[in-house]
Amino acid sequence: MFDNKKVKELVLSTLVADSYSLATHWIYDEKQLSELDINWELLNDAKGVWHRGKVAGEFTHFGDQTFWLYQFLEDKNQFNVDEYIDYWKSKIDIYNGYIDGATKGTLENISKGIKPTGSSSTDLSIIGRIAPLLLVSKTKEEFLENISKFVSCTHNTKEALEASRFFGELFLKVYEGENIEEAILSLKDRFDTKLQSYIYSGIASKTDDTFDAIRGFGPACDIDGGFQGVIHLLCKYDDFKQMLIENAKAGGDNSARAMLASLIYMASPNRNLTKIPSDWLNIKATII
Repeated sequence: MFDNKKVKELVLSTLVADSYSLATHWIYDEKQLSELDINWELLNDAKGVWHRGKVAGEFTHFGDQTFWLYQFLEDKNQFNVDEYIDYWKSKIDIYNGYIDGATKGTLENISKGIKPTGSSSTDLSIIGRIAPLLLVSKTKEEFLENISKFVSCTHNTKEALEASRFFGELFLKVYEGENIEEAILSLKDRFDTKLQSYIYSGIASKTDDTFDAIRGFGPACDIDGGFQGVIHLLCKYDDFKQMLIENAKAGGDNSARAMLASLIYMASPNRNLTKIPSDWLNIKATII
């Protein structure tokens, strides 16, 4: 069902998106964002305190966990939740990067034997990490099932599961050649009124300035705000580089938006790694 070469390009594109976002990730102050010493044409060192010490080409904790999922699955035939949780915890136990609320909540649930192990987080970031699941998904239905199982490992909330199903179905439509905005609209009636409102407001903002749109929706981590921001990016830009630059300049949880927007953008059959600036491919991970 899924072309292996294309899948690896999709995984790589989401990691590039995270690495590019590292410089301004979780920086919210508008004055600080405008005064940062950044070359927007290149990957940059982290400028925020959350990822202090990380250098150009490295990842936020979102990218790191995406790469772990890829490493876990690259020699597997299916997604086994229990095996993955054991693997994920072994990585977290020795991790020197940022430990977010979703991770802390999940670790607490694991210690108590709670299943699914996922926290009560409604952060958008988990959805941008789904590309490696394509390695072990033989059908569209299995991919959607794997998304649900994966998301509930660390973000076991209705909001995260519903939003992930939307973007999973959107990915499949775009992968099969549908226009992104048309595919978004074709899915709206399959979801509740809250997600429909996110869709409409995201599309309506496509003629707005990206900084203003994202700050208006809310640049933080939650699905409410991040979802609309991703729709804005997908409907406004036909250029991968410009999409990520303008998104990064808006700060906040730019990585969550960038990873998910990049996954959907690159799903199109006519898009490949030539859409990504060659200098941005110098990330500290090997996707073979």
